Amino acid sequence: MDSFISWLEKNQISDNSFESENLFVAISPHDDYLYAGRIYYQVYKIIKAKEIIIFGVTHGTVRKAINDPQNILILDEFDFWKGPYGNVKVSDLRNEIKSKLDTGFYEVNNLAHSLEHSIEALIPFLQHYNREIKITPVMVTRMPFDRMDSIAVKLSEVILNYANEKNLKPGKDLFILISNDANHYGEDFNNYPYGLDESAHKAATYEDKRIAHKFNGEISTEKISDISNELWTETEAKEIYPLWCGRYPIVLGLLTSTHLAKKLGKDISGKLFCYSDTFTEKVLSFKETKMGMTAPFSLRHWVGFLSAGFYLR
Repeated sequence: MDSFISWLEKNQISDNSFESENLFVAISPHDDYLYAGRIYYQVYKIIKAKEIIIFGVTHGTVRKAINDPQNILILDEFDFWKGPYGNVKVSDLRNEIKSKLDTGFYEVNNLAHSLEHSIEALIPFLQHYNREIKITPVMVTRMPFDRMDSIAVKLSEVILNYANEKNLKPGKDLFILISNDANHYGEDFNNYPYGLDESAHKAATYEDKRIAHKFNGEISTEKISDISNELWTETEAKEIYPLWCGRYPIVLGLLTSTHLAKKLGKDISGKLFCYSDTFTEKVLSFKETKMGMTAPFSLRHWVGFLSAGFYLR
């Protein structure tokens, strides 16, 4: 990680330096580092908080292994998670969520967290910049928007009460991180409505970027609902959907953040940092590593990803 971060510093995707002041929420990729490393980097170098709530995906292989639960959050009961610089402590906030949130809103499943990679992929970057981080890992399952909003309202109350008791300032001490990869395009995903050539790649990434730009500007419940309509097949009848791997964590994370901001008398304003995909990035030329790729890239199989920040205003 030390060598990789050093390489990323010298090979940034852009010259943009994004603000850290008032940064409270971020969207991060969870794809392979040698594909998405430059997109990760834009986020983690400006996160200053020591307590991180991470909303992660419940991938299909994990859903299959745990009988596909829906309409709930999934928590764990581990005291520590592994990181490249040592163990990472799980925050006391997790127990507060268990004790204060309606039991119908979550389940505890260590197997699910052991199998799922969307949260653990973020830990090495977090820990590189702050060895003392504590995490609250939360997997999000599929659920209707109204139920998700109900959970987000209650969850924001628990988070705010915890922050007040621990004297933690949102953004400065307590941070929300949303794990997301964008469109999964190609034959392996049974998702290629535009075809499998360069023009198809251009059309599909254009749609990804169009949706990603919705993260710019003020974030409201209505705007989050609009984003869910773009990403969820059950919310609107249309023929072509981007297959975003993070479509549920994004909505729950932004709803929770928005309700929390309102309780603080503030709004949330978003900024898209950068977007790319595995076909565009290809394999980064970083050589000092044993890291590899879990899937190939081609016009017949590629994955999009983005980073974005959300600020308390």
